[in-house]
Amino acid sequence: MESTRFDLSGKTALVTGSGRGIGLAIAQGLAEHGADVALAARSEDQLAAACDRIEAEVDGKAWPFPVDLADPERLDDFFSEVVEATGGADILVNCAGTTIRGPSEEVTLAEFNHVMEVNLTSALVLSQALCSHCREFKKPGRIVNIGSLTCQAARPTTAAYAASKAGLLGLTRTLAVEWAPYGINVNAIGPGYIATELTAPLQADADFDQWVVSKTPLGRWGKPEDFIGTAVLLASEAGSFITGQIFYVDGGWLALI
Repeated sequence: MESTRFDLSGKTALVTGSGRGIGLAIAQGLAEHGADVALAARSEDQLAAACDRIEAEVDGKAWPFPVDLADPERLDDFFSEVVEATGGADILVNCAGTTIRGPSEEVTLAEFNHVMEVNLTSALVLSQALCSHCREFKKPGRIVNIGSLTCQAARPTTAAYAASKAGLLGLTRTLAVEWAPYGINVNAIGPGYIATELTAPLQADADFDQWVVSKTPLGRWGKPEDFIGTAVLLASEAGSFITGQIFYVDGGWLALI
């Protein structure tokens, strides 16, 4: 008998940063398991193409929502627009992210704050909105935050990014503990080195590529599709007793001494 514990039929998921890469793969994976999906990113063209792709491949709905997550004052209204257009929200995947590289002593406060607003503040505001929505309609909710290897370790020149992702893990655990009585599960996924459009220049660097592969026990870069299984688990009934955790999808990176 086919298990229904991973079935997301009747659920609506809001996935930020879903115009491409990991966010798009997760949105498509949730749709393949029955969820309707609201895609949010800055690029209208990317969102339109992503929604067309999902609706062409699965029997479900996909809506595009252009938004700049660096404007936290706009996010409550944005969430209300999503709910009004889709009829509700049950799952939130905070995948949008940005980074600014440079020596830590040279990072400006404006640069630091921008990274924090996109990577951490937006996750808090949208999670608060989902919590209020789920409590109002007395229904369970699922939040999945996309972290990083920098939740656990650090590399030079990533002060703002590492701080935002470490903060996101702390936020994940705090909300999981605080919102458990409301039936809201909050977890995180920590990607390793993933082959996407954004990392294409790094993949093309032969020395860097060899370093990544040598540090990854599974011997390759990850792919956006590698996140679908974990995301579906955490969004579905199959993950109902999992909360406050981070799952590293890194090919064994952090397990290697």
